[in-house]
Amino acid sequence: MSEAEKTTQDKDEQPTTTQESTEQQTNTTEHSDKTDKTDKTDKTEKTEKTEHASQDNSQHAEQKTTKVQMPSTDTTTGFDTQGETFQFNADIAQLMSLIINAVYSNKEIFLRELISNASDALDKIRYLSLTNPDVLKTEKELKIEIIPDKENKRLIIRDTGIGMTKEDLVNNLGTIARSGTKQFMEAIAAGADISMIGQFGVGFYSSYLVSEKVIVRSKHNDDEQHLWESSAGGTFSIRSDATNPYQLTRGTEIVLYFKEDCMTFVDVKKIKEIVKKHSQFVAFPIHLYQIKEEEKEVEDDQEDDDEDDNKDKDKDKADIEVSEEKDKKDKKKKKVTEKKKNGKF
Repeated sequence: MSEAEKTTQDKDEQPTTTQESTEQQTNTTEHSDKTDKTDKTDKTEKTEKTEHASQDNSQHAEQKTTKVQMPSTDTTTGFDTQGETFQFNADIAQLMSLIINAVYSNKEIFLRELISNASDALDKIRYLSLTNPDVLKTEKELKIEIIPDKENKRLIIRDTGIGMTKEDLVNNLGTIARSGTKQFMEAIAAGADISMIGQFGVGFYSSYLVSEKVIVRSKHNDDEQHLWESSAGGTFSIRSDATNPYQLTRGTEIVLYFKEDCMTFVDVKKIKEIVKKHSQFVAFPIHLYQIKEEEKEVEDDQEDDDEDDNKDKDKDKADIEVSEEKDKKDKKKKKVTEKKKNGKF
């Protein structure tokens, strides 16, 4: 049936920047092999290598391979699904409607706003740590991660900041409108540009310039992990995410499921361009994860007799195509196409 396999690449270069950081995060990958004893058909493996790079203003940025956690595309199984549904505040609902229906070409500002929010969350936990160092026990490294997932048409922005409790999620992302909400809509009506949204404290909602659905997963030191989800439409839901095997150490993760006409924002080059343009002065390291494919041959001298009982494939893991072929010495080899994360700013 299925067996776990982890692939870790040991050494690459290290970023030469004043914001040096090392990253070791655990990401488990699964692979399923199907064997037919009579036909001896092709096997399918799954593995994933990841490389990260810190944001670097110099011309020489190094890379380091590490594991990275990827949230499941399935948000309904494996944990508590008995959540609560809330109505957006009237002003917020109006703001979201304005954003969703806006004919606006400069949609890239959503990434600037989300990185800015992540930086604010990191600033808060760092400030608290000055008087109470224990707040960093759950996660000492302060960082921002950007993970494009083209296969699932989504972008993941993750930070190790202060995180949000359930009450914070309810209040900050839907039910309590900031004073800037109405002010921003008035400014838009007067001819202001949507790019000013961050100045009014409602930058999070710019996510809906490019997304048809947004999921926010957050873990605060004073509360368990919770999941916020909304496809707009006037409502959002919040449920406990504490029993989900996928757990954040601390902080917030935002998953944007892109509209069909916004898939350009899952392109690594485009992401680099936006980050360098809008977020080069962020005080925390930004790690970008990029999927690359490469082929390698590995000897396959022994047949795997395990049968595949589980036909479900994890959509979040890197796909691997394995084809058996014989070399001149009649040894069977596998040609493996791997998708590994590798990138740098």
